[in-house]
Amino acid sequence: MRRLRNLKIVATLGPSSNDYPTIRALFEAGADVFRLNMSHGSHEEIAQRHATIRQIEADTGRPIAILADLQGPKLRCGQFANGAAELEDGQIFRFDLDPTPGEAHRVQLPHKEIFDALEPGATLLVNDGKLRLRVKDHGPDFADCEVIVGGTISNRKGVNVPDVVLPLAALSEKDRDDLHFALDLGVDWVALSFVQRPEDVIEAREIVGTRAAILSKIEKPAAVKAFDAILAVSDGIMVARGDLGVELPVQSVPPIQKRLVRSCRAAAKPVIVATQMLESMIESPMPTRAEVSDVASAIYEGADAVMLSAESAAGRYPVEAVTMMDNVAVEVESDPTYRSVIEASRQAERSTVADGIVSAAREIAETTDIKAICCFTESGTTALKTSRERPRVPIVALTPFPATGRRLCLSWGINCYYNEKVERFKMAVVSAARAARSGGYGEGEDKIIVIAGLPFNIPGSTNILRVAPCEERLIFNLEPE
Repeated sequence: MRRLRNLKIVATLGPSSNDYPTIRALFEAGADVFRLNMSHGSHEEIAQRHATIRQIEADTGRPIAILADLQGPKLRCGQFANGAAELEDGQIFRFDLDPTPGEAHRVQLPHKEIFDALEPGATLLVNDGKLRLRVKDHGPDFADCEVIVGGTISNRKGVNVPDVVLPLAALSEKDRDDLHFALDLGVDWVALSFVQRPEDVIEAREIVGTRAAILSKIEKPAAVKAFDAILAVSDGIMVARGDLGVELPVQSVPPIQKRLVRSCRAAAKPVIVATQMLESMIESPMPTRAEVSDVASAIYEGADAVMLSAESAAGRYPVEAVTMMDNVAVEVESDPTYRSVIEASRQAERSTVADGIVSAAREIAETTDIKAICCFTESGTTALKTSRERPRVPIVALTPFPATGRRLCLSWGINCYYNEKVERFKMAVVSAARAARSGGYGEGEDKIIVIAGLPFNIPGSTNILRVAPCEERLIFNLEPE
């Protein structure tokens, strides 16, 4: 089931995509990664979805990545005596720790950490930024705010504090419970919400270890400021544009998205562009032209993956949404302008032998008739470096480890195949040729590039490149090693 595009598609599972036939249809339509949203569904439901994905993986013989997305600490106001209240522009409204039901002039905000961190002039946003308040005075258990933009505030609405780095851990107690559960299931990626600083990722790493890769969600202004440090300790990044657009001026999100995508590519770490990509397809079988342009823009920028949230989890047309993303990606990647943009944004990375090897492989592939670049990888690093080059030919990654193959499903252009461990380079070339033929990348005298490291089975030792034919008989006719 070879994909006809390099972009990867992440589909969130939920009530609309909860059984084998639907999930299988999503996979066949183009989903490469399935997201399990730990904010919704019981552990039992999530375990069932996980088992269904693994069954589809076994039935199709193709690696599938599973991403567990942790909820993160959610800041919400308390409840109101009448269920809601109307706030008028210019009035003073108090948030406090008093659990008494709220009314027109106050409500509980059960997060003492916020009051400890607030400063006069700080902004509080309620209900995805629909209401905006400014702190006038505050103490250890209250904050008196002027209403800048009024409206209806109701029970348990979310509260954002964009101006302040909150002293909150990225992992709540629920997150820790969900994280241990997801790791025991055997997920491939864990997405951390509410990341503000690199220490948040390091804290999660102490629990995760090597059992899964860590994806940091960039959704806070503090995370944007500390992005380079967060990227350095993360395995991948999600540009969560929904919360970014609440806490930052919406016009600042596109340039931030472009900068983050480019930084991730330079670091050879996958990046997902997420939120509201085909939002109208929750109810409509067709997206808006603006949504299609939005998806296309992320592809032109060089993102590794784009993500569907409610479109595939709770929408009426989950399979159609995946199909639409697939169609857009195929169309964009066939546009000559796409190659021009991708190659113009390539940043030279030549700090290691492996960097030089993968760069040489890409240059050879661009100047000769090469059908695929085949790389042997244990940890996935060689494949990721090859993906960073954004070559014009397919990338075939061969690994003996299912965990590595599944994690690579998130990265641009990588097609993963499992192989037995090899000890001799000629047998590695044979294995690469078999994978290229079985995947439909080449046959007979068609040439492939094989990248590996000698001695074998030592991560990070990439140091050899060979151009070889796809036909085994021709390989064995080559001169002895």
